[in-house]
Amino acid sequence: MTVRLGTNPIGWSNDDLRVLGGETPLETCLTEARSAGFDGIELGHKFPRDAAVLGPILQRHGLALVSGWYSSHLLEQDASTELAAMRGHLALLRALGCTVLILAETSNAIHGDRSVPLSRRPVLTDPRWPVFARRLTELADAVAREGLSIAYHHHMGTIVQSEAEIDRLMHLTGPSLMLLLDTGHATFAGADPVALARRHRARIMHVHCKDVRETVMAEALRDDRSFLDSVVDGVFTVPGDGMVNFPGVLAELPDYAGWLVVEAEQDPAKAHPLTYARLGHDNLLGFARRAGLL
Repeated sequence: MTVRLGTNPIGWSNDDLRVLGGETPLETCLTEARSAGFDGIELGHKFPRDAAVLGPILQRHGLALVSGWYSSHLLEQDASTELAAMRGHLALLRALGCTVLILAETSNAIHGDRSVPLSRRPVLTDPRWPVFARRLTELADAVAREGLSIAYHHHMGTIVQSEAEIDRLMHLTGPSLMLLLDTGHATFAGADPVALARRHRARIMHVHCKDVRETVMAEALRDDRSFLDSVVDGVFTVPGDGMVNFPGVLAELPDYAGWLVVEAEQDPAKAHPLTYARLGHDNLLGFARRAGLL
């Protein structure tokens, strides 16, 4: 698989704060994603979850299904129970030709609660890390046997947020568990996405390309805002419109062959989705070409 550019519908309709873009039809999102130049799109809450229904819709718009987010609860249940819970999601991705399943542990996460500041996000204690890592590895092994790879999504407001936590996750889990590198979440968490790309390039199977507005991030951290308030305030933007060193990140992934996904949640009332989709696509296309990935 060569590198392809995809997007996420979160720039049109937010999954965690559904008043953002709540009135925007799926048809608008898909039409504009293709118009901006993207080859594929990830799942969002407005997408049908029946492959026989969704497949023709995407085909009509000339878009492939890239992947889709899955919220795991491995702090509360074992891998076999989790696998049973994800059956429908896994089947949908497989039926539509996806190779990656995006997963994040959210059983105690606060990223979807606008009333909780980021300083109160959950932190996993030392004794719980080995159990969590073992369950993740078992789940990744099971999903691999069915033809997909789990790409773990480190995320603000969850137990895997910081650079040290990402490193620990990769150290404790087996090789079947891959990593989703999210440049925006890494930067917001105080991590260096270039260094993460360098250390974990062999296991990076998916990349979410979002930029960060440095001033907004500094204000959000200073005021201890919630994740969703930070999003509404504009902490994230599309590649090339913020502080992230995309040439540096992509230079550390010379053998990457997968999707580069513009996933930059913003308030669509402030950041016109099609305008930013085109900007993100064109900037990312340029970065990928200069890195020799296209």
